[in-house]
Amino acid sequence: MYSFIKRIFDIIFSLVAIIILLPLFIPIIILLLLTGEHEVFFRQDRVGYQNKIFRIWKFATMLKNSPNMGSGDVTTRKDPRVTAMGRFLRISKLNELPQLVNILTGDMSFVGPRPLMKVGFDRYTDDMKSKVYRVKPGLTGIGSIVFRDEELIITKSSLPPHECYRQVILPYKGAVEVWYQQHVSFYTDFMLLFLTAWSVISSNTNLISKVFPSLPKREF
Repeated sequence: MYSFIKRIFDIIFSLVAIIILLPLFIPIIILLLLTGEHEVFFRQDRVGYQNKIFRIWKFATMLKNSPNMGSGDVTTRKDPRVTAMGRFLRISKLNELPQLVNILTGDMSFVGPRPLMKVGFDRYTDDMKSKVYRVKPGLTGIGSIVFRDEELIITKSSLPPHECYRQVILPYKGAVEVWYQQHVSFYTDFMLLFLTAWSVISSNTNLISKVFPSLPKREF
């Protein structure tokens, strides 16, 4: 019943959101056409539900050849591959809004684990690979909120970017995604949507541990 109602919610609210946000999409599209490499949308293969590959929609924020430049699939703070317009879209999270199309078509949900590139997904242990995408990937989720400062963590780490991601970020990200599946409910989803909105307007990261005191402890 939970999955059925959640899918109905996804269809209705993604369609409503697309209609409401259309006036916002238009100036973003125009600005992207006039700046950077004049690319509007970025489409890429990502790992989704039951480890199946799907194509994600985003507004373009990086140079077209960025996966083959610098740190590859790992992005750092002030990454030179990010365009000026892209930096604003990434900070505001507006670059994620085209994923409403993925939600409408059923590849994603509003709440779930973020869909990773295959190269990033393959850094998980085999055990974690079998667990993370037992639910649909989401526009937001517990991992997105906990790691809102992911780029800063990678930048400040003494480890190389890929090693920081593999050794520091992924083990905890996997743990909180498993926690989400163990506590999945309409209440959990609603609070994660609320915390996502809160994280956009506030730098206070302590609220999540107060709302979800049973979260695995973060040691970094």
